[in-house]
Amino acid sequence: MKQFTDSSNYSAAMHIIRKLVSSGYEALFAGGSVRDMLLSGRIDGDIDIATNALPEAVSRLFPQTVPVGAKFGVVVVIIGGVPFEVATFRSDRGIADGRHPADVVFTDARNDALRRDFTVNGLFYDPVSGEIHDYVNGREDLSGKVIRAIGNPDLRFSEDYLRMLRAVRFAARFSFSIEEATWEALQRNASHIKAISVERIFGELDKMLCGLHPDHALALLDTSGLLEQVLPEVASLKGVGQPPQFHPEGDVFEHTRKALSLLGKHPSPVLAWSVLLHDIGKPATMTVSDRIRFNGHDQAGAKSAWLLLRKLHSSNVLADEVEACIANHMNMMQVKNMRLGTLKKLLARPTIDDELELHRIDCLASHGNTENYGFLREQRRRFAAEQIRPEPLLRGRDLVELGLSPGPLFGEMLSAVYDLQLEEVLSSKEDALKWLRERYPQLPGENR
Repeated sequence: MKQFTDSSNYSAAMHIIRKLVSSGYEALFAGGSVRDMLLSGRIDGDIDIATNALPEAVSRLFPQTVPVGAKFGVVVVIIGGVPFEVATFRSDRGIADGRHPADVVFTDARNDALRRDFTVNGLFYDPVSGEIHDYVNGREDLSGKVIRAIGNPDLRFSEDYLRMLRAVRFAARFSFSIEEATWEALQRNASHIKAISVERIFGELDKMLCGLHPDHALALLDTSGLLEQVLPEVASLKGVGQPPQFHPEGDVFEHTRKALSLLGKHPSPVLAWSVLLHDIGKPATMTVSDRIRFNGHDQAGAKSAWLLLRKLHSSNVLADEVEACIANHMNMMQVKNMRLGTLKKLLARPTIDDELELHRIDCLASHGNTENYGFLREQRRRFAAEQIRPEPLLRGRDLVELGLSPGPLFGEMLSAVYDLQLEEVLSSKEDALKWLRERYPQLPGENR
Protein backbone atom coordinates (compact mmCIF):
# COMPACT_ATOMS: atom_id res chain seq x y z
CA MET A 1 0.00 0.00 0.00
CA LYS A 2 1.09 3.55 -0.74
CA GLN A 3 2.83 5.37 2.09
CA PHE A 4 0.78 8.48 2.93
CA THR A 5 3.53 10.94 3.66
CA ASP A 6 1.61 14.13 2.84
CA SER A 7 0.54 14.87 6.42
CA SER A 8 2.50 17.57 8.19
CA ASN A 9 2.62 15.30 11.24
CA TYR A 10 3.54 12.14 9.40
CA SER A 11 7.31 12.34 9.86
CA ALA A 12 7.01 12.89 13.59
CA ALA A 13 4.51 10.05 13.90
CA MET A 14 6.85 7.77 11.97
CA HIS A 15 9.64 8.65 14.38
CA ILE A 16 7.48 7.32 17.21
CA ILE A 17 6.53 4.20 15.24
CA ARG A 18 10.13 3.36 14.35
CA LYS A 19 11.36 3.93 17.90
CA LEU A 20 8.73 1.58 19.30
CA VAL A 21 9.29 -1.07 16.62
CA SER A 22 13.08 -0.96 16.96
CA SER A 23 12.59 -1.47 20.71
CA GLY A 24 10.69 -4.69 20.06
CA TYR A 25 7.12 -3.42 20.26
CA GLU A 26 4.20 -3.43 17.84
CA ALA A 27 3.05 0.06 16.84
CA LEU A 28 0.23 1.06 14.49
CA PHE A 29 -1.71 4.12 13.37
CA ALA A 30 -5.19 3.85 14.86
CA GLY A 31 -8.72 5.12 14.46
CA GLY A 32 -9.69 8.28 12.61
CA SER A 33 -6.41 8.82 10.81
CA VAL A 34 -6.70 5.37 9.19
CA ARG A 35 -10.35 6.02 8.30
CA ASP A 36 -9.49 9.34 6.68
CA MET A 37 -6.51 7.86 4.86
CA LEU A 38 -8.70 5.17 3.29
CA LEU A 39 -11.43 7.65 2.37
CA SER A 40 -9.31 10.43 0.91
CA GLY A 41 -5.75 9.15 0.58
CA ARG A 42 -4.60 11.77 3.10
CA ILE A 43 -4.02 12.06 6.81
CA ASP A 44 -4.73 15.70 7.57
CA GLY A 45 -5.66 15.57 11.24
CA ASP A 46 -4.21 14.08 14.38
CA ILE A 47 -2.43 10.74 14.18
CA ASP A 48 -3.09 8.44 17.12
CA ILE A 49 -0.78 5.51 17.72
CA ALA A 50 -1.65 2.19 19.33
CA THR A 51 0.99 -0.18 20.71
CA ASN A 52 1.56 -3.17 22.94
CA ALA A 53 4.16 -1.16 24.88
CA LEU A 54 2.97 -0.37 28.39
CA PRO A 55 2.69 3.31 29.43
CA GLU A 56 5.84 3.19 31.53
CA ALA A 57 7.80 1.77 28.59
CA VAL A 58 6.54 4.53 26.30
CA SER A 59 7.55 7.14 28.86
CA ARG A 60 11.05 5.66 29.08
CA LEU A 61 11.56 5.62 25.31
CA PHE A 62 10.78 9.28 24.65
CA PRO A 63 12.28 12.31 26.37
CA GLN A 64 9.12 14.42 26.45
CA THR A 65 5.91 12.71 27.52
CA VAL A 66 2.77 13.54 29.50
CA PRO A 67 0.91 10.66 31.22
CA VAL A 68 -2.55 12.16 30.64
CA GLY A 69 -4.36 8.86 30.93
CA ALA A 70 -1.76 6.39 32.08
CA LYS A 71 -4.42 4.51 34.07
CA PHE A 72 -6.13 3.83 30.75
CA GLY A 73 -2.90 3.27 28.88
CA VAL A 74 -2.60 6.70 27.23
CA VAL A 75 0.63 8.69 27.14
CA VAL A 76 1.10 11.87 25.10
CA VAL A 77 4.44 11.89 23.32
CA ILE A 78 5.63 15.32 22.17
CA ILE A 79 7.82 15.46 19.07
CA GLY A 80 8.92 18.84 17.79
CA GLY A 81 6.23 20.52 19.85
CA VAL A 82 3.47 18.34 18.35
CA PRO A 83 1.57 16.03 20.76
CA PHE A 84 0.70 12.46 19.77
CA GLU A 85 -1.50 10.14 21.80
CA VAL A 86 0.20 6.78 22.20
CA ALA A 87 -2.22 4.26 23.71
CA THR A 88 -1.53 0.74 24.87
CA PHE A 89 -3.84 -1.89 23.35
CA ARG A 90 -6.58 -2.45 25.92
CA SER A 91 -9.95 -3.99 26.68
CA ASP A 92 -12.44 -2.14 28.87
CA ARG A 93 -14.21 -3.85 31.74
CA GLY A 94 -17.43 -2.52 33.21
CA ILE A 95 -18.92 0.96 33.06
CA ALA A 96 -18.04 3.51 35.71
CA ASP A 97 -19.91 6.67 34.78
CA GLY A 98 -21.20 6.58 31.20
CA ARG A 99 -17.86 7.91 30.06
CA HIS A 100 -15.06 5.82 31.56
CA PRO A 101 -14.70 2.05 31.99
CA ALA A 102 -14.58 0.70 35.52
CA ASP A 103 -11.27 -0.97 34.70
CA VAL A 104 -8.99 -1.75 31.76
CA VAL A 105 -6.90 -4.76 30.81
CA PHE A 106 -3.95 -4.33 28.49
CA THR A 107 -4.30 -6.68 25.55
CA ASP A 108 -3.67 -6.98 21.79
CA ALA A 109 -4.76 -5.10 18.67
CA ARG A 110 -7.78 -7.31 17.97
CA ASN A 111 -9.32 -6.87 21.41
CA ASP A 112 -8.49 -3.17 21.32
CA ALA A 113 -10.46 -2.81 18.10
CA LEU A 114 -13.46 -4.59 19.61
CA ARG A 115 -13.83 -2.00 22.42
CA ARG A 116 -13.89 0.99 20.04
CA ASP A 117 -17.06 2.85 19.01
CA PHE A 118 -17.74 2.34 15.29
CA THR A 119 -16.35 -0.06 12.73
CA VAL A 120 -14.96 2.75 10.56
CA ASN A 121 -12.95 3.91 13.58
CA GLY A 122 -11.74 0.42 14.52
CA LEU A 123 -9.05 0.12 11.86
CA PHE A 124 -5.28 -0.02 12.30
CA TYR A 125 -2.55 0.72 9.77
CA ASP A 126 1.03 -0.46 9.86
CA PRO A 127 2.96 2.32 8.10
CA VAL A 128 6.09 0.19 7.95
CA SER A 129 4.57 -2.76 6.08
CA GLY A 130 1.66 -0.81 4.54
CA GLU A 131 -0.80 -3.39 5.94
CA ILE A 132 -4.33 -2.60 7.18
CA HIS A 133 -5.48 -4.54 10.25
CA ASP A 134 -9.27 -4.84 10.13
CA TYR A 135 -10.88 -6.95 12.87
CA VAL A 136 -14.37 -5.37 12.67
CA ASN A 137 -15.18 -5.18 8.93
CA GLY A 138 -14.50 -1.48 8.98
CA ARG A 139 -13.32 -1.36 5.38
CA GLU A 140 -16.58 -2.93 4.24
CA ASP A 141 -18.58 -0.27 6.06
CA LEU A 142 -16.37 2.47 4.63
CA SER A 143 -17.14 1.15 1.16
CA GLY A 144 -20.84 0.87 2.01
CA LYS A 145 -20.87 4.33 3.61
CA VAL A 146 -22.28 3.05 6.89
CA ILE A 147 -21.79 4.08 10.51
CA ARG A 148 -22.15 0.88 12.54
CA ALA A 149 -21.46 0.33 16.22
CA ILE A 150 -18.93 -2.39 17.00
CA GLY A 151 -20.73 -5.28 18.68
CA ASN A 152 -23.83 -4.47 20.76
CA PRO A 153 -24.80 -0.84 20.03
CA ASP A 154 -26.66 -0.37 23.33
CA LEU A 155 -23.53 -1.47 25.17
CA ARG A 156 -21.27 0.74 23.04
CA PHE A 157 -23.43 3.77 23.79
CA SER A 158 -23.76 2.98 27.50
CA GLU A 159 -19.95 2.91 27.75
CA ASP A 160 -19.90 6.55 26.64
CA TYR A 161 -23.15 8.22 25.68
CA LEU A 162 -21.26 10.90 23.78
CA ARG A 163 -20.86 8.25 21.08
CA MET A 164 -24.46 9.00 20.04
CA LEU A 165 -23.48 12.53 19.05
CA ARG A 166 -20.34 11.18 17.41
CA ALA A 167 -22.48 8.81 15.29
CA VAL A 168 -24.50 11.78 14.08
CA ARG A 169 -21.38 13.85 13.41
CA PHE A 170 -19.65 11.13 11.40
CA ALA A 171 -22.81 10.33 9.42
CA ALA A 172 -23.22 14.01 8.52
CA ARG A 173 -19.56 14.66 7.80
CA PHE A 174 -19.16 11.73 5.42
CA SER A 175 -22.75 11.58 4.13
CA PHE A 176 -23.01 8.05 5.52
CA SER A 177 -26.13 6.30 6.74
CA ILE A 178 -26.40 4.97 10.29
CA GLU A 179 -26.92 1.20 10.36
CA GLU A 180 -30.41 0.20 11.48
CA ALA A 181 -29.58 -1.50 14.81
CA THR A 182 -27.18 1.32 15.68
CA TRP A 183 -29.83 3.91 14.84
CA GLU A 184 -32.51 2.17 16.88
CA ALA A 185 -30.16 1.95 19.87
CA LEU A 186 -29.35 5.63 19.46
CA GLN A 187 -33.04 6.53 19.58
CA ARG A 188 -33.60 4.32 22.63
CA ASN A 189 -30.73 5.90 24.49
CA ALA A 190 -31.11 9.53 23.41
CA SER A 191 -32.30 10.74 26.82
CA HIS A 192 -29.09 9.42 28.41
CA ILE A 193 -27.04 12.09 26.67
CA LYS A 194 -27.76 14.27 29.70
CA ALA A 195 -25.34 12.08 31.66
CA ILE A 196 -22.53 13.66 29.63
CA SER A 197 -20.92 16.93 30.68
CA VAL A 198 -22.08 20.02 28.82
CA GLU A 199 -18.48 20.75 27.84
CA ARG A 200 -18.21 17.49 25.91
CA ILE A 201 -21.65 17.97 24.36
CA PHE A 202 -20.69 21.46 23.25
CA GLY A 203 -17.47 20.13 21.72
CA GLU A 204 -19.34 17.64 19.55
CA LEU A 205 -22.00 20.14 18.51
CA ASP A 206 -19.32 22.66 17.62
CA LYS A 207 -17.57 20.11 15.40
CA MET A 208 -20.88 19.29 13.69
CA LEU A 209 -21.70 22.92 12.96
CA CYS A 210 -18.21 23.80 11.74
CA GLY A 211 -17.86 20.61 9.72
CA LEU A 212 -19.41 19.35 6.52
CA HIS A 213 -23.19 19.07 6.08
CA PRO A 214 -24.38 20.66 9.36
CA ASP A 215 -27.93 20.67 7.95
CA HIS A 216 -27.81 16.87 7.75
CA ALA A 217 -26.50 16.77 11.32
CA LEU A 218 -29.44 18.90 12.47
CA ALA A 219 -31.92 16.58 10.76
CA LEU A 220 -30.34 13.50 12.39
CA LEU A 221 -30.29 15.17 15.80
CA ASP A 222 -33.98 15.88 15.37
CA THR A 223 -35.16 12.46 14.18
CA SER A 224 -32.99 10.63 16.70
CA GLY A 225 -34.46 12.51 19.68
CA LEU A 226 -31.12 14.04 20.62
CA LEU A 227 -32.05 17.58 19.58
CA GLU A 228 -34.73 17.91 22.23
CA GLN A 229 -32.20 16.80 24.82
CA VAL A 230 -29.22 18.98 23.89
CA LEU A 231 -30.76 21.96 22.07
CA PRO A 232 -34.43 22.28 23.11
CA GLU A 233 -34.38 25.92 22.03
CA VAL A 234 -33.72 24.80 18.46
CA ALA A 235 -36.22 21.94 18.65
CA SER A 236 -38.89 24.50 19.60
CA LEU A 237 -38.57 26.06 16.13
CA LYS A 238 -40.43 23.12 14.59
CA GLY A 239 -43.97 24.02 13.56
CA VAL A 240 -43.48 27.78 14.01
CA GLY A 241 -45.02 29.10 10.81
CA GLN A 242 -43.74 32.10 8.87
CA PRO A 243 -45.29 34.48 6.31
CA PRO A 244 -44.95 32.66 2.98
CA GLN A 245 -44.25 35.83 1.03
CA PHE A 246 -40.97 36.19 2.92
CA HIS A 247 -40.34 32.55 3.83
CA PRO A 248 -41.53 30.21 1.08
CA GLU A 249 -39.19 27.54 2.48
CA GLY A 250 -41.51 26.79 5.40
CA ASP A 251 -41.40 27.01 9.18
CA VAL A 252 -38.56 28.41 11.27
CA PHE A 253 -36.94 25.01 11.74
CA GLU A 254 -36.86 24.36 8.00
CA HIS A 255 -35.45 27.85 7.45
CA THR A 256 -32.70 27.13 9.97
CA ARG A 257 -31.90 23.79 8.38
CA LYS A 258 -31.72 25.39 4.94
CA ALA A 259 -29.53 28.19 6.29
CA LEU A 260 -27.09 25.65 7.71
CA SER A 261 -26.89 23.98 4.31
CA LEU A 262 -25.53 27.26 2.91
CA LEU A 263 -22.55 27.45 5.24
CA GLY A 264 -19.30 27.05 3.36
CA LYS A 265 -16.49 24.71 4.33
CA HIS A 266 -14.95 25.40 7.72
CA PRO A 267 -17.08 28.38 8.83
CA SER A 268 -16.01 30.25 11.92
CA PRO A 269 -17.69 29.02 15.12
CA VAL A 270 -19.26 32.48 15.51
CA LEU A 271 -20.91 32.25 12.09
CA ALA A 272 -21.96 28.62 12.49
CA TRP A 273 -23.62 29.16 15.86
CA SER A 274 -25.16 32.44 14.69
CA VAL A 275 -26.77 30.70 11.73
CA LEU A 276 -28.11 27.93 13.97
CA LEU A 277 -29.49 30.29 16.61
CA HIS A 278 -30.37 33.48 14.71
CA ASP A 279 -34.12 32.85 14.88
CA ILE A 280 -34.53 31.17 18.28
CA GLY A 281 -36.30 34.31 19.50
CA LYS A 282 -39.20 33.73 17.10
CA PRO A 283 -41.36 31.29 19.12
CA ALA A 284 -41.53 33.70 22.07
CA THR A 285 -42.26 36.79 19.93
CA MET A 286 -44.71 35.35 17.39
CA THR A 287 -47.94 37.32 16.89
CA VAL A 288 -50.62 37.13 14.21
CA SER A 289 -52.33 40.30 13.00
CA ASP A 290 -52.37 41.27 9.35
CA ARG A 291 -49.77 38.50 9.00
CA ILE A 292 -47.43 36.47 11.15
CA ARG A 293 -44.93 38.78 12.82
CA PHE A 294 -41.92 38.32 15.10
CA ASN A 295 -41.33 41.83 16.40
CA GLY A 296 -38.18 42.02 18.53
CA HIS A 297 -37.13 38.45 17.81
CA ASP A 298 -33.59 39.62 17.07
CA GLN A 299 -33.06 41.03 20.56
CA ALA A 300 -34.92 38.19 22.26
CA GLY A 301 -32.95 35.65 20.23
CA ALA A 302 -29.63 37.32 21.01
CA LYS A 303 -30.28 37.04 24.73
CA SER A 304 -31.47 33.43 24.43
CA ALA A 305 -28.45 32.48 22.32
CA TRP A 306 -26.06 33.97 24.88
CA LEU A 307 -27.77 32.09 27.71
CA LEU A 308 -27.72 28.84 25.72
CA LEU A 309 -24.04 29.08 24.88
CA ARG A 310 -23.10 29.89 28.45
CA LYS A 311 -25.22 26.94 29.61
CA LEU A 312 -23.11 24.81 27.27
CA HIS A 313 -19.96 26.36 28.80
CA SER A 314 -18.78 27.89 25.56
CA SER A 315 -16.16 30.60 25.76
CA ASN A 316 -17.30 34.07 26.77
CA VAL A 317 -15.95 35.41 23.49
CA LEU A 318 -18.06 33.02 21.40
CA ALA A 319 -21.22 33.75 23.41
CA ASP A 320 -20.69 37.51 23.20
CA GLU A 321 -19.95 37.57 19.48
CA VAL A 322 -22.87 35.29 18.58
CA GLU A 323 -25.12 37.50 20.68
CA ALA A 324 -23.86 40.56 18.78
CA CYS A 325 -24.42 38.95 15.38
CA ILE A 326 -27.97 37.89 16.19
CA ALA A 327 -28.88 41.20 17.84
CA ASN A 328 -27.80 43.06 14.69
CA HIS A 329 -29.07 40.72 11.98
CA MET A 330 -32.36 42.53 11.33
CA ASN A 331 -30.61 45.91 11.01
CA MET A 332 -29.29 44.77 7.64
CA MET A 333 -32.75 45.37 6.20
CA GLN A 334 -32.40 49.12 6.76
CA VAL A 335 -28.91 49.73 5.40
CA LYS A 336 -29.99 51.67 2.29
CA ASN A 337 -31.84 54.17 4.49
CA MET A 338 -29.09 54.63 7.08
CA ARG A 339 -27.28 57.89 7.63
CA LEU A 340 -23.68 57.78 6.51
CA GLY A 341 -22.36 57.78 10.08
CA THR A 342 -24.69 54.96 11.12
CA LEU A 343 -23.64 52.92 8.10
CA LYS A 344 -19.97 53.41 8.92
CA LYS A 345 -20.58 52.33 12.51
CA LEU A 346 -22.24 49.16 11.23
CA LEU A 347 -19.33 48.42 8.91
CA ALA A 348 -16.88 49.05 11.77
CA ARG A 349 -18.42 46.40 14.01
CA PRO A 350 -15.82 43.80 15.08
CA THR A 351 -18.13 40.96 13.98
CA ILE A 352 -19.07 42.52 10.62
CA ASP A 353 -17.59 39.73 8.47
CA ASP A 354 -19.69 37.08 10.21
CA GLU A 355 -22.71 39.41 10.26
CA LEU A 356 -22.52 39.98 6.52
CA GLU A 357 -22.31 36.26 5.84
CA LEU A 358 -25.17 35.56 8.26
CA HIS A 359 -27.28 38.13 6.39
CA ARG A 360 -26.44 36.61 3.00
CA ILE A 361 -27.30 33.11 4.20
CA ASP A 362 -30.49 34.31 5.92
CA CYS A 363 -31.67 35.88 2.66
CA LEU A 364 -30.79 32.89 0.49
CA ALA A 365 -32.57 30.55 2.89
CA SER A 366 -35.78 32.57 2.60
CA HIS A 367 -36.83 35.17 0.00
CA GLY A 368 -33.55 35.07 -1.94
CA ASN A 369 -33.10 38.84 -2.22
CA THR A 370 -29.47 39.76 -1.49
CA GLU A 371 -29.57 43.39 -2.64
CA ASN A 372 -28.72 44.74 0.81
CA TYR A 373 -25.81 42.33 1.08
CA GLY A 374 -24.49 43.53 -2.26
CA PHE A 375 -24.95 47.15 -1.17
CA LEU A 376 -22.96 46.57 2.02
CA ARG A 377 -20.17 44.81 0.16
CA GLU A 378 -19.96 47.74 -2.22
CA GLN A 379 -19.84 50.22 0.68
CA ARG A 380 -16.96 48.29 2.23
CA ARG A 381 -15.08 48.53 -1.04
CA ARG A 382 -15.88 52.23 -1.28
CA PHE A 383 -14.58 53.22 2.13
CA ALA A 384 -11.01 52.79 3.20
CA ALA A 385 -10.47 51.39 6.69
CA GLU A 386 -9.47 54.80 8.01
CA GLN A 387 -12.79 56.22 6.80
CA ILE A 388 -14.84 53.52 8.53
CA ARG A 389 -12.83 53.64 11.77
CA PRO A 390 -11.15 57.06 11.77
CA GLU A 391 -9.12 58.28 14.70
CA PRO A 392 -11.37 60.66 16.68
CA LEU A 393 -10.83 64.35 16.00
CA LEU A 394 -11.29 65.04 19.72
CA ARG A 395 -10.43 63.04 22.82
CA GLY A 396 -11.07 63.57 26.49
CA ARG A 397 -7.85 65.49 27.01
CA ASP A 398 -9.00 68.09 24.49
CA LEU A 399 -12.12 68.72 26.56
CA VAL A 400 -10.02 69.00 29.70
CA GLU A 401 -7.94 71.65 27.96
CA LEU A 402 -11.16 73.54 27.33
CA GLY A 403 -11.69 73.66 31.06
CA LEU A 404 -14.22 70.85 31.40
CA SER A 405 -14.15 68.34 34.21
CA PRO A 406 -14.72 64.64 33.33
CA GLY A 407 -18.36 63.66 33.65
CA PRO A 408 -21.47 62.59 31.70
CA LEU A 409 -21.20 65.58 29.37
CA PHE A 410 -17.80 64.30 28.19
CA GLY A 411 -19.29 61.22 26.58
CA GLU A 412 -22.17 63.14 25.05
CA MET A 413 -19.83 65.68 23.44
CA LEU A 414 -17.29 63.17 22.16
CA SER A 415 -20.02 60.95 20.74
CA ALA A 416 -21.71 63.87 18.98
CA VAL A 417 -18.43 65.02 17.45
CA TYR A 418 -17.51 61.49 16.32
CA ASP A 419 -20.90 61.02 14.69
CA LEU A 420 -20.42 64.20 12.68
CA GLN A 421 -16.92 63.07 11.81
CA LEU A 422 -18.35 59.83 10.41
CA GLU A 423 -20.96 61.84 8.53
CA GLU A 424 -18.02 63.76 7.03
CA VAL A 425 -19.46 67.05 8.36
CA LEU A 426 -16.38 67.64 10.50
CA SER A 427 -12.93 66.95 9.10
CA SER A 428 -10.45 68.65 11.44
CA LYS A 429 -9.83 69.27 15.11
CA GLU A 430 -10.39 72.98 14.57
CA ASP A 431 -13.79 72.32 12.96
CA ALA A 432 -14.72 70.05 15.86
CA LEU A 433 -13.78 72.63 18.51
CA LYS A 434 -15.67 75.34 16.66
CA TRP A 435 -18.75 73.14 16.45
CA LEU A 436 -18.57 72.34 20.17
CA ARG A 437 -18.43 76.02 21.14
CA GLU A 438 -21.44 76.73 18.93
CA ARG A 439 -23.41 73.71 20.16
CA TYR A 440 -22.51 74.15 23.83
CA PRO A 441 -22.32 77.88 24.55
CA GLN A 442 -21.84 77.14 28.25
CA LEU A 443 -18.32 75.87 27.60
CA PRO A 444 -15.68 77.68 29.70
CA GLY A 445 -12.55 79.20 28.22
CA GLU A 446 -11.36 82.36 26.63
CA ASN A 447 -12.49 81.37 23.15
CA ARG A 448 -16.07 80.72 24.19
